[in-house]
Amino acid sequence: MHVRMSQSVYLVAGEISGDTHGAELMKGLRKELGDVEFHGLGGPKMAAEAGTGIEDWVDDAAVMGIVEVLKRYSWFKERFEDAVASVLELKPEIVLLIDYQEFNRRLAKRIKTELPQTKIVQYVAPQVWAWNQRRIPKVAASLDLMVCLFPFETKFFTEVGLKAVAVGHPLVDELEEERIEIERDHWHVGLFPGSREREVAKLFPLMIEVACELREKYPKARFSTAAASEKVEKLIHALLHEHKVAEGLITVQLGESQKLMQQVGSGVIASGTATLEAAYFGMPFCLVYEVAWGTYILARQLLKSKFIGLVNILSGEELAPEFIQGDANVYEVGHWLGTMLSDQERCQEQGRILQEAASQLGESGMHERAAAEIGKLLKNDD
Repeated sequence: MHVRMSQSVYLVAGEISGDTHGAELMKGLRKELGDVEFHGLGGPKMAAEAGTGIEDWVDDAAVMGIVEVLKRYSWFKERFEDAVASVLELKPEIVLLIDYQEFNRRLAKRIKTELPQTKIVQYVAPQVWAWNQRRIPKVAASLDLMVCLFPFETKFFTEVGLKAVAVGHPLVDELEEERIEIERDHWHVGLFPGSREREVAKLFPLMIEVACELREKYPKARFSTAAASEKVEKLIHALLHEHKVAEGLITVQLGESQKLMQQVGSGVIASGTATLEAAYFGMPFCLVYEVAWGTYILARQLLKSKFIGLVNILSGEELAPEFIQGDANVYEVGHWLGTMLSDQERCQEQGRILQEAASQLGESGMHERAAAEIGKLLKNDD
C-alpha cells in the first residue's frame, strides 16, 4: 500500500496498559506508513520505541478516582494546555489517543476545533454504550476513526456517522505467549481474588470459606491461588492465618495466574480482566463481585448492561455465573463449584462454551490491523 512518507503522529497514553498498547501500535505504524515521527505523552515503552519525542509521564498521569484527579486539577490543566500547544505547533497528520478517556476526549474536541485537517483516532472505545449512550454523538463529533476492541461496540459509533472498526483485543497476543500444553486436573480449583489489596481483603475470605466447605464434601479437591504482587501475597497469607486454614489446603503462588488458569479444572474469579483470560483459556469459572452498597446501587442505576462480566457482555447471556453483592456467599459459590467437581463432563462443556465466546476477542496481530486501518484513513485523505 502506498501512503505519504514522513508522517507525523502525536500520541497520548496515560496509563501503563496504554503505554504497552501504544508501543506496539508504533511498531505497526512504522511497518504501515514507513518513515514516521512520533511525538506526545506516554510511558517508558513508548518513549523507548520513539527514541525521542515521547515524554514518559505515566507515573504522574495514572491517577484513579474523581477526588484524586480534582486534587491535582491545576497540574492536569497545565499538561492539557501543553499538549494542545504541542499539537498546534507540530500539525501532525494523526493524533492517536489511547484509552485515558476523559483527558483524551477533551483533547480531541479542542484539536478538532483548532486543527480540523488533522485526523483524530481513538484507540479503545469508551464504554459509553454501557453507561451513558447519550454521550456517543458528542464523542463521535471530535473523531475521524474509532478503533474498537469488541465487534459489538462498532454499531454504537457507526450509527451516529463515525467510522468504527473492531480489530480484536490486545490480550490475545499476550495470552498466546502464555499458552502451555498441559492436561487440566479436574480436582484442582483455582482461586483468583483480584489484583488490588482492597478487593482481595473483601473477596478472599469468601474463597477460603468455600474451599474449606468443598474439601469436606470432596476430599480429592485441592486449591491454589495466584497472588498478583508481593503485597497481595503477604495479605493472602495473613488472611489464611487469620481464618486458621489447615496447612496445605490452599497453595499460594506469586504471579503466573494465566498458567494456573490452564492447569485447574475450574475456578472462582473476581470481576475484571482475569475473567476474559480464563474464558480465553477455556477455564470454567464463576464471577464474584462485592463493593460498598452505595457504590453498587449507583452503578446499577447507570449501567445499561445486564451483566458485569465481559465474557457475558460479549455473548449477551450469562455463560459464567455472576454472584454479586449478597449472592457472593459460601452457599451460592460453593454450590456452583460443587456442580463442576461432581460432573466432569459438564465442567468440560462449560469450558468449551466459554472458550468459544472468548473467540470474539479476535486473533493475534491486532496492533498491525489497527495500524492498517489508520493507514487507510490517511490514504483516503490523499
